[in-house]
Amino acid sequence: MTKLKLGPLPNDKPVKVMLELPATLNLDLIAYAEVLARQSGQPVADPAKLIVPMLQHFIATDRGFAKARRAAS
Repeated sequence: MTKLKLGPLPNDKPVKVMLELPATLNLDLIAYAEVLARQSGQPVADPAKLIVPMLQHFIATDRGFAKARRAAS
């Protein structure tokens, strides 16, 4: 089974996100939610809830951003 970078979603208060996604990105987000649901055994009711943890993970693991952030401090 493929190991995804994103783990199970924390049970937290819903956050509304209003943005426009390209159709292909939306389909990828839905597909990711389906794979994550199969892997974790927990259904993902709203694939848009994946956006925040994905962005958090991306920012936390972006070495260039971390380096630039340290340089700006």
